[in-house]
Amino acid sequence: QSGIKIEDQRQRMEDLFFQEVDAQITPVDVDGIPSEWVIANGANPNRRMLYIHGGAFRVGSPRSHRYITAELSKRAGVAVLAIDYRMQPEHKITAGHEDSQKAYQWIIANGPAGPAETQELYVAGDSAGGNLTLSVVAWARDNGHRAANGVIALAPLTDSTMSSPTWKANQHSDPFLGPSLGQLMKFPTSLIHLTQRFAAGEKPNHPMISPVLNDLSNLPPMVIQASTDEMLYGDAQRYANKARQAGTDVTLQLWPKLVHVFQGFGPDLPEAQDALGMMADFIAQQSQAASPLSLETDSQSAG
Repeated sequence: QSGIKIEDQRQRMEDLFFQEVDAQITPVDVDGIPSEWVIANGANPNRRMLYIHGGAFRVGSPRSHRYITAELSKRAGVAVLAIDYRMQPEHKITAGHEDSQKAYQWIIANGPAGPAETQELYVAGDSAGGNLTLSVVAWARDNGHRAANGVIALAPLTDSTMSSPTWKANQHSDPFLGPSLGQLMKFPTSLIHLTQRFAAGEKPNHPMISPVLNDLSNLPPMVIQASTDEMLYGDAQRYANKARQAGTDVTLQLWPKLVHVFQGFGPDLPEAQDALGMMADFIAQQSQAASPLSLETDSQSAG
């Protein structure tokens, strides 16, 4: 894709993934970040999720990921805030981290109808957005912000030094990332790291850019989903193992023979339906832990 203009790359991503959804979409300005609320019928505006889309820090948008955000709103009864964070090549990767941090603080204090403290907070993201998700919850812990009730990362990039063995081992079984990132793996590691440092605005082994290299203790309960055949499988596995060792509650859910972020491929893929159902189950568990009576009162108010 190197010869294709970035605008065209982004349009291709939109064309590939955009789906009409049964949810209310409301544009919102999140302290200067263009964003949207995705709210399915019956979702509770005081149970909120910050969703950070993937796309290699270059492509993707709230619109391209609307199938996932609408399904999460519908299945888990949460109001989802999807942010259109700054991306490459116009900005460094660190700009996406800054926007995620800003949105994290914003969603705690603002709901779909305006300023209102949230009862429950969830953070989710896929691929590059999974990287931003895992990074922002560690940042929240280190900066004294309210902790999320639960975190969901779909095939997250957790090690930007690209040292997980599956970057090479799964190149040929990953039709999504293999063709583009496989080319990159032919270059010497030192050259990759130098290029990445320039693009990221920070060295690739910095814990913000590579969340697996951070302190992973005292983080919220997490679900990480991945395919065992994708290049980022090792990133998911290593993060889950290290976080568990540090005492964080992590569930790693794996599927064989599926493409990167298969959860976005819609209603025709049974595994995507299973994965979305498991995310909703996880949120329901965390919701019950947050307030054992909340489910009862929700059903009464819904009735």
